[in-house]
Amino acid sequence: MSAAASVDAERIDAGLVRELLAEQFPHWAGLPVRAVAAGGNDHRMFRLGDDLSVRLPSAPGYVAQVEKEQTWLPHLAAAVPLPIPRVHGRGRPSPRFAAPWSVYGWIPGAPAAHTPIGDLERFAADLAAFLVALRAAEAADGPEPGTHSAHRGGPVGHWDREVRDLLDRVSGRERVLAEGIWRDAVAADAETGPARWLHGDVAAANLLVRDGRLAAVVDFGCAAVGDPACDTVPVWTFLPGPAGSVFRRDLALDDATWARGRGWALWKGLIMLTNTAPGQSDFARRVLSNLFAEA
Repeated sequence: MSAAASVDAERIDAGLVRELLAEQFPHWAGLPVRAVAAGGNDHRMFRLGDDLSVRLPSAPGYVAQVEKEQTWLPHLAAAVPLPIPRVHGRGRPSPRFAAPWSVYGWIPGAPAAHTPIGDLERFAADLAAFLVALRAAEAADGPEPGTHSAHRGGPVGHWDREVRDLLDRVSGRERVLAEGIWRDAVAADAETGPARWLHGDVAAANLLVRDGRLAAVVDFGCAAVGDPACDTVPVWTFLPGPAGSVFRRDLALDDATWARGRGWALWKGLIMLTNTAPGQSDFARRVLSNLFAEA
């Protein structure tokens, strides 16, 4: 059995984390372990004492993200203006958990999805500045887009067949607008510029807020070196009106990149439209409404 094959989210709990710490990092084994409520879907997170956290992949498809983060986060930390996760320990596969895992420093703050933001335009400017700095980080030998990044950073047209099936989830004028957005996005793939670092999942849940301001960016599981168009989606997901205008201005990307970004946002919205988790279908409807209003 491969290391990835036996990863099972059902087995990941505080007891397992304590066992792994006792096995591999006994100097931390006496610290309290508690689950983080908003710890993510692709990985499970636990707070370890006051200053550390433990992060484990929740399914085989996310295992490759662990080594990627461990390898590249130290490199990226020196290039960006805000804190990102710092690696303190590299857990190895074992009979208890057959995949690599990580011990990170704990970054204070609450996810932007669950806490008030004082000045949304300043927040948008700070986020754009972070992404511009990330794009400028040295990209040589960085990870190319692939399954580890859900193909984010690669051509948006990779998802062409899936999106054409998903278009049945909207009808009438919305269907016409969605087809046009997707057609323009795929056509713009031919204008992709040089490969640059991208975060890949700029969601409100991955942005930490402290004292009303953007304090840190976390979860680089979908990061890659490729086309940064997917990092434009906050305009349609959670930066409305003037804040979105600030974000657009400060990102300083060309029209073709924004066209591809609309394609990524459409893909995300269509996928989540029938998601039964609380609030997800409403979120998807807002994303699609924002895209259609712009179109």
